[in-house]
Amino acid sequence: MIVDDEREVRMVLYEAFNRQGYTVSVAENGSMALDMLERNPVDLVVSDINMPEMDGLSLLRTLQVKSPGLPVVLVTGHATVETAVSAMKLGAFDYLLKPLSQELMVETAARALAGSSVLHESVDVPVIKVKREAEKKKAIIGDDEKLARILQKAKSVASSKATVLVLGESGTGKEMIARCIHEESNRKEGPFVALNCAALPEGLLESELFGHEKGSFTGAVYTKKGKFELADGGTLLLDEIGEIPMHLQAKILRVLQEEEVDRVGGKAPVKADVHVVATTNRNLEEAVKNGEFRQDLYYRLNVIPLTMPPLRERKNDILLLARYFIDRYSKQYDKKIKKMSRTSCRRFLENSWPGNIREMENLVERAVLLSLTDELEPWDFWDEETDGADLDIFADFGSDGGDVFSVERQEANSGIVSLKDVERQMILQALQKTDDNRTHAAKMLGISVRTLRNKLNEYRNQGVIS
Repeated sequence: MIVDDEREVRMVLYEAFNRQGYTVSVAENGSMALDMLERNPVDLVVSDINMPEMDGLSLLRTLQVKSPGLPVVLVTGHATVETAVSAMKLGAFDYLLKPLSQELMVETAARALAGSSVLHESVDVPVIKVKREAEKKKAIIGDDEKLARILQKAKSVASSKATVLVLGESGTGKEMIARCIHEESNRKEGPFVALNCAALPEGLLESELFGHEKGSFTGAVYTKKGKFELADGGTLLLDEIGEIPMHLQAKILRVLQEEEVDRVGGKAPVKADVHVVATTNRNLEEAVKNGEFRQDLYYRLNVIPLTMPPLRERKNDILLLARYFIDRYSKQYDKKIKKMSRTSCRRFLENSWPGNIREMENLVERAVLLSLTDELEPWDFWDEETDGADLDIFADFGSDGGDVFSVERQEANSGIVSLKDVERQMILQALQKTDDNRTHAAKMLGISVRTLRNKLNEYRNQGVIS
């Protein structure tokens, strides 16, 4: 993400990174950047320091809390020792001075994305580009019947020119279906071009979609092809198309109908042979009723609708996907491949997954990096204080065949023991085994420290323990 209040700087850096194969979004200040990052996380932030509303240092402070580990490169045209020291103390990856060299900016980005603070001779920006392109080719994992039907439809229409509209919640894999359509089509040797329509401000979005002629506006120092032209002979993915402003919707409709593009400042239309796949997590029918989306464009896009099922409706795929991500990130970070504990498996199956597959992927990556035990436990995926007070604390405890159910054995002759008694005995045994360390006892039980604390307070109020 490029964050700068100067339009020309945003455009120059956008072009520099875009040419290297990166997906780039831009924001005019820190506040806008934070709003955009909530919806679309990124791998790197390049931010100016002096900006209205929220400056670069304030943005860096906020990101250190909200997204620890996200590399931030600060740039400025008014360097001072104080700001440089502040930037480094706050954890900036680098601090660069304007005017910026595009080569230096790209090299810095490559270092940041590679996780190195030292520029080695072996750092090769094209290699980073190839790696990012390879990462995009991810498999579609799952045995769900709904997903299988969608894949079958996608393959059957792949070689047609019928516009495909992929619907579904965020994180359900809409972009992957679009890539599948391209790979299964007779255009697979052509380009696959993707544009996140929600990641760009209106002024830049028009230029990105349709291109511009040299001198058509301030900062247009050369003629540029838009995404429609760049995707000629291939597939164009318009991601989050529901966020496109109304006046640009009319221009998109004309391209779809006439198969030609009018560049900004252009004198004659340019032909573009493109298969368009659009995605959105919005209800476009509602948007049409509310006057926020053109009805004619909606009908033109909705020729082949495909609705991706949310993860909570793909119960049989949940553990399959978890296993896939565990294997993938274990190999990526050179970690031992571990299995999930029974408690974690049950938690995964019971979770509603509001962020769908993207949420699961992020949680698994975190667990692979943080896990210190033989199995992946709930506290590896979720914070201790938020890992779910409703977890079944009986699961996976005492698997060594120890004295977990000693209450049952001690009182076997007096009838069935209540679950509350067993629960209390398990908690007390966990505390005993961990020398009254509540954090370790909670981890052993598979519950949060807060849940354990509440249980102990309950026992004290009942006079069961002192």
